[in-house]
Amino acid sequence: MLRSVEELFGYMLWAKDGEIGKCKDFLFDDTRWAIRYMVADTRKWLPGRKVLISPISLDSPVWETHRFPVKLAKEKIRQAPPLDEHAPVSRQYEIKWFDYYGWPTYWTAGGLWGAAPYPSALYLKRLEKVIEKEADPEDPNKSHLRSTREVQGYEVQAVDGKVGRVDDFIMDEWNWILRYLVVDTGTWGAGQKVLMAPSWVKMVDWAGFTIWLAFSREAVRKSPGYHPSEPVNREYEQRLHDHYARPLYEDDKESGT
Repeated sequence: MLRSVEELFGYMLWAKDGEIGKCKDFLFDDTRWAIRYMVADTRKWLPGRKVLISPISLDSPVWETHRFPVKLAKEKIRQAPPLDEHAPVSRQYEIKWFDYYGWPTYWTAGGLWGAAPYPSALYLKRLEKVIEKEADPEDPNKSHLRSTREVQGYEVQAVDGKVGRVDDFIMDEWNWILRYLVVDTGTWGAGQKVLMAPSWVKMVDWAGFTIWLAFSREAVRKSPGYHPSEPVNREYEQRLHDHYARPLYEDDKESGT
């Protein structure tokens, strides 16, 4: 099922032995557009630290009570490699973090989640001894993760001009990939919100807080509108993809891959 990311902010997080805080933000990688971590607000418990919770350790959410069960004990989370509240999450830090929990890394083995198609499948895939630590061509101190809260508000440009700003994201709760950006077209689009798949993004200027689409303003204006109160189902997605003459992605959960 597809869910609004904004909707999840503030959800309570419950470890095996008690509450640890609330969902504050999400970090997604800027190549696969998949959410790699939830950032927990644990100031009453672990002040001054950026506490990361991987979808690997999250159980099925209790939507009615706005809770995320976490399949870890509080002490296990507390003993994780510390990270300053405002520090970026570098690949070097991620290696230490995955090594601590004993999970396979998501950036190896070629799949969306490394050796698995969805994150929770990695929970029981403990490594025999060591996490893969092959030489990384990137700077190990460089972060390739982006905050959903920070990207909200980015300007969105079509090939021939501005069309709005990023208002939210729509994620697939099965594999935690960001399926769509929610673009608020503001006064130009009569207040309409539209969805854009990350694969339709031509370029992102992270330093300039701007996203460029591969479409014209007119194509965006005529796009099927998105209404937050209505679910994003396959019928709507098909209409959306047909409008932009782009193939609809395969539903991995239905196909069993």
